[in-house]
Amino acid sequence: MDWLDRMNNAIDYIESNLTESISYEKIAQIACCSTYHFQRMFPFITGFPLSEYIRRRRLTLAAFDLQTTDIKVIDVAMKYGYDSPEAFARAFKALHGIVPVSARENGVSLKAFPRLSFHISIRGDVEMNYRIEQRESFEMFGVYGLINDDQQTAFMEVPEFRKKCDDDGSVKQLNELLGRFGDTVLHAALYDHTKESFKYMICYNLPKGLELPEKFTKLSVPALTWAIFPDPLYDLQKLWVRIYSEWFPTSEYEQAEGPSFEMYYGMAGSATAEIWIPIKKK
Repeated sequence: MDWLDRMNNAIDYIESNLTESISYEKIAQIACCSTYHFQRMFPFITGFPLSEYIRRRRLTLAAFDLQTTDIKVIDVAMKYGYDSPEAFARAFKALHGIVPVSARENGVSLKAFPRLSFHISIRGDVEMNYRIEQRESFEMFGVYGLINDDQQTAFMEVPEFRKKCDDDGSVKQLNELLGRFGDTVLHAALYDHTKESFKYMICYNLPKGLELPEKFTKLSVPALTWAIFPDPLYDLQKLWVRIYSEWFPTSEYEQAEGPSFEMYYGMAGSATAEIWIPIKKK
């Protein structure tokens, strides 16, 4: 219940400040976790980034203001944090499908994005295996692409990027550098998160003395403590969601800053997988 209370209190803070500046640090403080962990956790629990929730809620209230008051469009734009009527109009149309001035027309259709609240959900008992390991620093190398930070979009873009790396020969070249068969599976790193995107790297451990061709990037990983989740069903998208919505809220850990990994082992068609997430005690 403590976790539910903290999350609902964080939403209370957001709702109370939709017409003011909202501090991500304050949100995380209310939720009793780091800003980094809260921003990683939020989209897996809700299905959308924290910034998107705030944007949709502000535009929902803006539509109510336009329908129920005579306030000028420019004043509504300023009220909800937009620097210009043009920026507000673009954002408003992206959500509602119409420009702000049209919101006052009789019978117009608008969208209302509801306030979030967190509740207990009773599910069937499905165990989640994990282990905690401390590892010294290591280096990876590979090729990366920029992936949209929106969870649903990312779940589509990652397979597309992996297919691109297969088609353009990057995977084959990586395995050749490692002296392995071309259909040996490789790992994947998720790192350099921003509010809009993150890097997704098809990669493997960098052998000592290997001279990298220009197309490949090196990723240095510091010494960290890892929560490692094996996935016998090979359904990593589902496992990612379960880790953030089920394991983290009931554990004594939160995510630490650093790359996460999808570790794949074996040959294509018969591989196993694990998710590695850097953690620290709350």
